[in-house]
Order: sequence, then structure tokens, then C-alpha cells
Amino acid sequence: MENQNIKKTILSGVQPSGTLTIGNYLGALRNWATMQYDYNCYFCVVDLHAITVRQVPAELRQNCLKTLALYLAVGIDPEKNTLFMQSHVPAHAELAWVLSCYTMFGELSRMTQFKDKSAKHSDNINAGLFTYPVLMAADILLYQPDLVPVGNDQKQHIEIARDIANRFNGVYSETFKIPEPYMPKAGARIMSLSEPTSKMSKSDLGDGSVFLLDSRDVVIKKIKRAVTDSGSEVKYAEGKDGINNLMSIYSAFTGKSFEDIEKEFDGKGYGAFKLAVAETVADSLSEIQDKYNVFISDKEQLNKILIEGAQKASYTAEKTLRKVYRKVGFYSVK
Repeated sequence: MENQNIKKTILSGVQPSGTLTIGNYLGALRNWATMQYDYNCYFCVVDLHAITVRQVPAELRQNCLKTLALYLAVGIDPEKNTLFMQSHVPAHAELAWVLSCYTMFGELSRMTQFKDKSAKHSDNINAGLFTYPVLMAADILLYQPDLVPVGNDQKQHIEIARDIANRFNGVYSETFKIPEPYMPKAGARIMSLSEPTSKMSKSDLGDGSVFLLDSRDVVIKKIKRAVTDSGSEVKYAEGKDGINNLMSIYSAFTGKSFEDIEKEFDGKGYGAFKLAVAETVADSLSEIQDKYNVFISDKEQLNKILIEGAQKASYTAEKTLRKVYRKVGFYSVK
């Protein structure tokens, strides 16, 4: 077996703000389960980020455990990876403060996600929403990762993390490894079923998102109601956002190419295609849900994973933090 010390390090995480969707699964979690064999992986539940938007405390606590249980249910092995809760490792918040002093106001002002979230939550444009990318930079840089799996919507956050790291290294000498964004080829960008020009979201409580814990009936109902164009030909083409999205989902779950899908449904129309997509997704989610139900019912085991994960994560994170504190001139009695 390859020595873990010579494996490249990867870090990624998902917010526990709501139940994960098939978009989270196909775009991230499924790839993580594959990466765990080839990389030294840190996968966290990023609960500190979740509170930039108001959360119901009891729901947030439950969603944190649900997210961890779903990590396990899709095949992420706590023996092979470091699984932890972001708030259980204080170094995240501590490094974020130091890095905020090396991040320019103008850089944060240009972040598109801040503009988008400010528009959606105009009654709560808080400082945390503005400095979110600094905390994300701390999340990443603490573990000195080589690669950070990201979607297109997060590329800007990796770029600012690299800028902050380069700036700090330039002032104090080599301190942080400069991480590269990693976009797995197998990843799929899944769009909303009701608005196929927008990404599928955990916060969409309508019919636009299929959640990993949706029942079979709900999955089938949502996919049957998915928005499509006025045609009936199952063909991937520009301007057919709805049918393109359904083809992407079907392709991701079955491994079939768009060409294969077009041949399979030649002359059959949208109705037959939607049903096939719905049943394929429901069957796959049923397997995940069976495993999830086992994990979520064993809180003691989940807590054990989190305690051990926080210890492992803290060991690495605190080494980086101590180095940073020494470089900036903080006095230590140790």
C-alpha cells in the first residue's frame, strides 16, 4: 500500500445548511469517495460558514450530523480520511483573523458570491458574509493541501486564497503551500429542475432540487415535473437547458454518453425519458438512504468519528498556526 506521507493532500467540505442534493453528490461527494484511495484527504462539514445566513440552532446541529452520515453513506471511509466538523478545530477561526489582516478590502468587494448572497439576504448583509473568503482561505491553507476540488462557482475563492498565501509568503518567507484548484473530469454540474439555467441548490424547497433523502415518490414526482422545452426529441443541444440537464443527470448516474442516451430514447419522447431518469435516480438514492439510515441511527459512532477526526485535523492545523504566529511576531511561552 502506498505510504500516505507521499500522497498529495486534498481538502474539501460542504455546508450543513439543509439536506444535500444530487448536485452535491454528483459534483462533489461521489468524486471524494473515489479520491480517497489516491490522496491524503481532509473532508470537513463547514458549519462556521453556514451561519453567515440565519440558521435555526437545533436544525443546524441536526444537519451537521446528517451531512456527516451522508459522507459515510456515499462511501467515504473515516479510516482512510480525516472527517471533521470545522468548528471543532479552533485553528480555522484563529488563522482567519490573521489572514484577514493580509486581505485587501478591494479584493473582498469584488467577490461575486458576496454580491449574489447580499442580493438574496438583503436584510442580513453581515461582516461574516463579506469576509467568508478569508475563512475559506484559512480552511484550505491550514492543511497545506496540494489540491482543492472546486466547481466553477468556487474558483474565485481558490484564487483569493492563493493571493493571500502568496502575499503572506512574500512578507514572511515560505509559510503556506500554494494550492491548485482541482476539477475532476467525472464531476457533473447539475442544474435546477425548475430553473435549468441556475445551479441546483440545497436552499430550494420547491421542485427544483432532488435531495439525497427524498423518498422514491418525491424523486419521481419532481423529475416528471422538470422544466423542458416545447419539443419532444431527446437530444443534447444549445438552448435546450431543461432536457440537457436531465441528460446530464441520467449520464452521471448510468455512465452512458449523450450519444448513447439519444439512441436509447430515439423516437420515445420526453415522457418516457423523464420516467427513466426518475427511476434511475430513485434506485441509486435508495441504496444511499439504506446506508444513511444505519449511520444516522448510531450517534455514538458519529461522535467517535468526529472526535477522532478533530484530533487528527487539529494536529496538522495547529502546526501551521504555530508557524504563522511565530512569523507574525506573537509571543509564545512554549
